[in-house]
Amino acid sequence: MVTAVKQPGYLNTSSAFAPLTMLAFVLSGLYLAPILAVFVAASGDSGGLWIHLSDTVLPRYVMNTLILISGVGAVSLAFGVSSAWVIFRYDFPGRGYFEWMLLLPAAVPAYLVAYTYTDFLEFAGPVQTGLRSLFGWESAREYWFPEVRSMQGAVLIMGAVLYPYVYLMARTAFTLTPQSFYQTGLVSGRNLFWSVGLPLGRPAIIAGLALVLMEAISDFGTVDYFAIETLTLGIFNVWLGMNSLTAAAQIAVLAFIFILMLLVIEVAARSKQRFTNLSRRATPMPPKAAMGWSKLWCILCCLLPFVIGFVIPVAVLLNFVLQGYSLSIELAVGRAAMNALMLAGIVAILVMCVATLMGVTSAYQGGPNLRRVSALSSIGYAFPGTILAIGVVTAAGAFDSAFAYLSGNILGIPADGFLIGGLGLVIIACAVRFQAIGYGAMTTGIARLPPNMLGASRILGRNFNQSVLEVLLPLLTRSFIAGGLLVFVDVMKELPMTLLLRPFNYETLATYVYQYAKDELLEQAALPALLIVATGIIPVLVMNAALKELHAKN
Repeated sequence: MVTAVKQPGYLNTSSAFAPLTMLAFVLSGLYLAPILAVFVAASGDSGGLWIHLSDTVLPRYVMNTLILISGVGAVSLAFGVSSAWVIFRYDFPGRGYFEWMLLLPAAVPAYLVAYTYTDFLEFAGPVQTGLRSLFGWESAREYWFPEVRSMQGAVLIMGAVLYPYVYLMARTAFTLTPQSFYQTGLVSGRNLFWSVGLPLGRPAIIAGLALVLMEAISDFGTVDYFAIETLTLGIFNVWLGMNSLTAAAQIAVLAFIFILMLLVIEVAARSKQRFTNLSRRATPMPPKAAMGWSKLWCILCCLLPFVIGFVIPVAVLLNFVLQGYSLSIELAVGRAAMNALMLAGIVAILVMCVATLMGVTSAYQGGPNLRRVSALSSIGYAFPGTILAIGVVTAAGAFDSAFAYLSGNILGIPADGFLIGGLGLVIIACAVRFQAIGYGAMTTGIARLPPNMLGASRILGRNFNQSVLEVLLPLLTRSFIAGGLLVFVDVMKELPMTLLLRPFNYETLATYVYQYAKDELLEQAALPALLIVATGIIPVLVMNAALKELHAKN
């Protein structure tokens, strides 16, 4: 019998003991295990190291983290909100190009931007060399130049790369605000940005800002290269430098408090993202033609973040390639590229298959409990890679110990570490962290389907499995591919988890570029770095297409 559940539009074929439902619960538990394992590891004895860290470096880690996220948040808000409003409100030359070009900095990992700007602005770089040639200076003592390897440099670089989160959310909010609201503001003689656009778009902007701050907390490559001691870098140093997983897990719990606060802010922002429009159709506000100096202001407002976050870094890398520093594809580069492609492909397929199973089963069979558990198991994206790495190692160590015990005492077959030290550890860590992307893509796709589609299929004689395979999955192909592309690109850029968990002598493009940049040899890794940027452009095109579709529907 087919019965309706409380949530409208979802079908319950009942039951919590159905095979797919039970599998979804098991998978959700496995995804939650590494996150819970972080707290288990933190409950251990660090041998007094935690007290030592609290008295010495931990306050500095916390203060630097607070300064970093505050600065990055301010830069991202300035770039993201201003450019989103200009694109939404004004019609000026190049507006159609800037709509998608402003998303391009999201394709460049922050650590690549840090590497390129250091080379671009250092004493022997083209900027300072040109200044000395122009003014006749002979040494650094004759002039002052800002130090790029500093907190200020990290704030500007990371803000210029992460602002597309705010831009995307703000532009969407401005677009979805009905024209009648802006017309009311015009009639009242109010400033449309301060009185209408910003107040109504504030929940979405805060949600985008929360994503920016979570990315800033989880960054490793930039803060490591600039030697800025944040909580994330502290976890890395304590784990590998002091060989204390327990103390690293305790710092990770402290970092988790920051993440939890940001998640609360983001959820609170989304809960307030409501307004009522009594008109039949919410038509968007048409752009206003920019006149005179306004055109120049609009162009500069869009051009500045784009140049800082994308043009200059890519130009530096292209210059290295054109000068012949990184033209040859060596065996190590080819191997790193193959490793990166294989890892990203495996994780993308695994994440999307699990996300499809959880999304479909929780929506149509498992009921509200499974929906809650599935959503909870997808929170890994909110955790920095270093924190998840600790959880994955702890959980995998427990699994290996149990497997070795069962294999040796029951089967009589000795077994060493099954997961620890293997590529499977990296795959698991990436799958846990990026599950949220796949699950979000699939649940969004399911929400767009007609609510009675599965019920109609059942009435026509199909059972649940047949209905899913023959009706639902073909309609969810687009969501599957879009989510898979986003996961693929994120894995290609992933650095801290791969560095911590990779097998011996295993390199991806991200770790390959990191090793060369750390040795001040970025020129030789320019081509692999450009390959990472090229793959990162894929989700930019997906996001821009989604924005255009949204605007067309409104």
